[in-house]
Amino acid sequence: MWTVIYIAPTAKFAEMIQTKLTEEGFLVRARPINLSKQQFEIQVPSGELEEIQEVLNTILHPLT
Repeated sequence: MWTVIYIAPTAKFAEMIQTKLTEEGFLVRARPINLSKQQFEIQVPSGELEEIQEVLNTILHPLT
C-alpha cells in the first residue's frame, strides 16, 4: 500500500526528493495531482513510512 508522504510544489522538486530517497534505498514514486498548479504527491510504501520520514526531514531541513 502506498502512502503520500509529501506534496511537492514543482516537478523539479518532486524529482529531487524522489532521487534522494531512491539513493537511500527506498521505493518512491511521484504522481501529479494538479497539473494546473504542477503539484506532485511523493508516495512511499506504508511499511517504511517512519524511516522514510526521518530521511525526508534531513532532505527538507539539512543542517547548515
